[in-house]
Amino acid sequence: MLQVLLLLSTSCALLRSAHGEDLLNKGFTAVELAEVQFKVQKPYDVPLPERYEFVDGVRRMWVYATDHPITTAHPGGPRTEIKIELNYSSSVWQFEGYGYIPHGTTGASVMQIFGAAEHATTLMLHVYDGRLTYYHDDSRVVDPSIYDRWFKLNVIHDVAASNVTVFVDDQHRLTVPGRGGDSYYFKFGVYGQRNNGMSCRMESLWKDVKVFTRDVTSGVARANGWGVYNFIMIIVIQIMFKQIA
Repeated sequence: MLQVLLLLSTSCALLRSAHGEDLLNKGFTAVELAEVQFKVQKPYDVPLPERYEFVDGVRRMWVYATDHPITTAHPGGPRTEIKIELNYSSSVWQFEGYGYIPHGTTGASVMQIFGAAEHATTLMLHVYDGRLTYYHDDSRVVDPSIYDRWFKLNVIHDVAASNVTVFVDDQHRLTVPGRGGDSYYFKFGVYGQRNNGMSCRMESLWKDVKVFTRDVTSGVARANGWGVYNFIMIIVIQIMFKQIA
């Protein structure tokens, strides 16, 4: 019975750590990114230094509601975003970065997974009056108070399982189904949403942005830790039955 209690204690500890920093990257491999892969998209008629700066490791992006899109032919709203030029179509991929949204920025997307079957994106995280939300869905608040602080954001896209999981400051905040498609990439910055009350000026800052990947066949445990937990619980149950017998 002591063995059972020890295993139960261990499994609970592993479950708690499943939402912690160590386990979020466990089993993943960091992808080496060159600076040229951080492609800035900004209003086509504005010089880059007037909408973007990269100083001491911090990428600062801002845009105005009156700005033009990224090309004359592009139908989207005003944006200064970074497209990570690394397309993927299978396995599990993870975005990690530290973001900062100044007070007053609203009606803007700050991070997205581009690519889907019947939509442009699989995921968008918007900011509305200090709340970080899933698209413009007020019922899916990812963080209720995102202004004026550095926050850690992890977004895990399991292509095969067709789901996306979002963590803020190492805490699980959202899991949603995928939206189909066969090619994806990550974007971050600030992208005004014309139909959702964007502010006159929108801004976001980012640092320590990384991308990780994991082959779905390379490990048992999923990012949420339930694979490890279930495995241990099976062992616990087997020992309990032996004790009873």
